Amino acid sequence: MARAPNYGQERKERDRQKAAKKAEKLAAKVAAKERSKPADKTEAETAK
Repeated sequence: MARAPNYGQERKERDRQKAAKKAEKLAAKVAAKERSKPADKTEAETAK
């Protein structure tokens, strides 16, 4: 016999996966921003 679906658990799992993917994208975006930032700071400091 097939088991009854657990919609609440399935929904939570989808939401968890979506949140993890969103956090990963945000972390990558922040890391890319940080990599480009130090180059800008050194140019600004040498101009002073």
